[in-house]
Amino acid sequence: MRVAHIITGIGEGGAQAVLCRLCINDTRNEHTVICMMQEARYGRLLAERGIRVVYLGMPRGKLRIGPLVRLWRLLRRERFDVVQTWMYHADLLGGLVSRLAGVPRICWGIRHSGLVPGESSRSTIAVARLCAMLSPWLPHAIVCCADNAAWMHQKLGYCGHKLHVIPNGYALDDLMPDPEGGGGLRDALGVPRNTVLIGMVGRLNVQKHHENLLDALVKLRSQGEEVRCLLVGEGVRHDMPDVARWLTSRGLENIVNALGTRTDIPAIMNALDLHVLSSAFGEGFPNVVAEAMACGTPCVTTDVGDAARIVGDIGWVVPPRDSEALAAAIGEALRERREQPEAWLARQARAHRHIHAEYGLERMVEAYRQLWRAGTPHDTLEPQTEGAPR
Repeated sequence: MRVAHIITGIGEGGAQAVLCRLCINDTRNEHTVICMMQEARYGRLLAERGIRVVYLGMPRGKLRIGPLVRLWRLLRRERFDVVQTWMYHADLLGGLVSRLAGVPRICWGIRHSGLVPGESSRSTIAVARLCAMLSPWLPHAIVCCADNAAWMHQKLGYCGHKLHVIPNGYALDDLMPDPEGGGGLRDALGVPRNTVLIGMVGRLNVQKHHENLLDALVKLRSQGEEVRCLLVGEGVRHDMPDVARWLTSRGLENIVNALGTRTDIPAIMNALDLHVLSSAFGEGFPNVVAEAMACGTPCVTTDVGDAARIVGDIGWVVPPRDSEALAAAIGEALRERREQPEAWLARQARAHRHIHAEYGLERMVEAYRQLWRAGTPHDTLEPQTEGAPR
């Protein structure tokens, strides 16, 4: 089949990473990626791997007719078998233009588990609600990356029988325990190999709630825990005003390394003793939790999206926005590492085995293939959601 993927932006982000993995590893279908905005990191990576990428040039935060006309002309000319859209704005705009262009099968993609008034943008909330209204007739199927996302969007009004859960999959040959790789990165960063190192991979965004982790770090230090912290992700750098203010106001500037965007995520995960996800809302299937565990790094996470489902009983789950609970869970993990080394080694091994058994890349790719092959709009797969999560 000829599959067109429509996405708003192709820069840093979990959805972009999944799209990239899917297109590169699904060699049975021909993929074209249509980015509504400008060229960015994952677009370049896709092009390097031989995937066609088209840019429409929509200005960030502004709606223009010209790019939508170019999209319609492209879809009419190319006659794709399937259009797969990614995230709310692409679901709405890409879905409508695809319908007008006569695309025979349209699949939406949902990557978030919830929308929070006052924190999610008003435009995003409005688009999601409009998508809910259009969902009975516009898409033929709706892909959610997590059970929690499917449940939340069904509550929002999305057409329930069209919701299908396809968890993220990973190229697990690249995500393996590698103590020497992690140790080499510590050496490069000037972090002694015997220093306790926690960290989080996540872009600078309100939903990631970095301040929650930093507040927990302050509490840990007050309890006598000697710990360093790595922060990795787009915009998370010492020279960013918010980051600088967060660190200096808490006296953490000397124990936190804010590295910004990195491409060596396996080395990052192997350098950490513990990965912490401090998100407040909005996560669907948080990639970083699975990536850390695949490398044998245990995780503490807030209860967002499907994070609790991913870690199971192998990690620690706490409520969002509760730095006391977050600090307590991190402290419990570090005590086990320090006082029960055999139990800690067993936990690391279980984390690695769990992700490699449940979230391989081929399983995700095949699930998308089945969804796209489902036939006419009247043929649907059995929904994979099972009601409220956990």
